[in-house]
Amino acid sequence: MAEDEPLLRELAIEDLTDAGHEVVAARNGDSALEVLHGDRGFDILFTDIRMPGQLDGWALATEARRLVPALKVIYSSGLDESSEELGPDDRIIQKPYRLDALLALLGEFQVG
Repeated sequence: MAEDEPLLRELAIEDLTDAGHEVVAARNGDSALEVLHGDRGFDILFTDIRMPGQLDGWALATEARRLVPALKVIYSSGLDESSEELGPDDRIIQKPYRLDALLALLGEFQVG
């Protein structure tokens, strides 16, 4: 998970962990890519689109898929982002999102 807003990041970690998911969080795209370089065993990337640093969510997903080609991506944004860039293994959720909506998107992916 890549999210630059600390409160949103902490709430999502808690909610997703409580729902039975393993979560590794990063404060921005650059940090998330560092995590992926060290561990390529991830199934899903959940990333904010607009973050500080060199990599926004779109660029992070592109780089992450170079490392983990089968990676599925859920993007989140508080802005009305174009979904034209979404592929078959991509989803987008509008902020503020509800946990049940996020869990429904996670459920769309067959992982493991």
